[in-house]
Amino acid sequence: MGNGNQHFGDFQVDIYKAGLRGIVPRFPVDFASLERQAGVILPPWIYSYVAGGCGDEFTQRKNVEAFQNFGLVPRTLNGGPNRDLSVSLFGRQLRAPIFLCPIGVLGICSQDFHGDLRTAEACVQTDIPMMVSTLTMDPMEDIARTLGTTPKYFQLYFPKDRELALSFIRRAERAGFDAISVTLDTWVTGWRPRDLNFANFPQLRGHCLANYFTDEHFIRRLKQPPEEDLVAAAHEWINVFGAHLTWDDIRWLRENTRLPLIVKGICHPDDARRAVDHGVNAIQCSNHGGRQANGGLSALGMLEDVVKAAQGTPVLFDSGVRSGSDVVKALAMGATSVGIGRPYAYALAVGGTEGVVHFLKSILAEADLLMAIDGYPTIADLRNAGLTKSR
Repeated sequence: MGNGNQHFGDFQVDIYKAGLRGIVPRFPVDFASLERQAGVILPPWIYSYVAGGCGDEFTQRKNVEAFQNFGLVPRTLNGGPNRDLSVSLFGRQLRAPIFLCPIGVLGICSQDFHGDLRTAEACVQTDIPMMVSTLTMDPMEDIARTLGTTPKYFQLYFPKDRELALSFIRRAERAGFDAISVTLDTWVTGWRPRDLNFANFPQLRGHCLANYFTDEHFIRRLKQPPEEDLVAAAHEWINVFGAHLTWDDIRWLRENTRLPLIVKGICHPDDARRAVDHGVNAIQCSNHGGRQANGGLSALGMLEDVVKAAQGTPVLFDSGVRSGSDVVKALAMGATSVGIGRPYAYALAVGGTEGVVHFLKSILAEADLLMAIDGYPTIADLRNAGLTKSR
């Protein structure tokens, strides 16, 4: 798929052919159906954490609705039969312009509580990059081993203890990660009513802390190993999680890793310019999907200004992406690669590894077919055309 005469859109042909034999898809191909099924399968305390946002979720809704404000103008008779959705990032040619965003409860979204590994398996099968959260149910080394040569980025929640941060960075380097992505907007947790109404914070119960509980530096902070006193270990995690970062910390990060550095959470063009001046290798335009701060603009509404300010530095994008059409629109606005969040967590809950593979094939098929029908054979064609405001 994606090479020679094959395209991502051929996945729909496979579905229809299977239908002739009486076989219908095991999993939905659309976000709304995935969300409904996940809501039935996941326990309420997990579902609320994945589905919920900050405050009254205004920003979360705006992230999704913003895609409706722009559209592609069809350019038929323009070479649609031969398409190329590949992109280049960090010196590697990637077959598709999407990646999976880090989700701090991904591990507990699968039935076996090893969701990070199940997702990694899906990424291997589809050759889609995975951005692995600091907060996982399995250590980063196990996830990296599962991913093998599949592109992988380690998302760093920068702790208050710089030595612990350095330990995480060195582990990521040794494990073979291709880049470090530091999240800028989670040094303190946003006001999340859905979680507060359940008095629920999974990490405080010891979930998704494998990277801490397998780190020698973190373990030295404890009086007893995590397996002997989980409550004390979780409380020590509270003490160390979430440093308030400054530009000096970005400079320190740049000086302390040989890996490409991504800064995640840049939404203002001035911040994008400053990040480039600090030597970052990519900018991730994101407002954390509306989970961390409410009342702000949609991330999509800020993407074009960030791309312009980045002056050629790759700009990754996430927040509000629900479909292949959304992916295409973000690419047309200048994103180098587009991150998917909640949808694949729901796919994981519904179908494990197979569910995520099915979802990834579905979202890429929709994107590919849209480009084919509207006459945009390449991502460069999309960017040259741009989007038009909805009328």
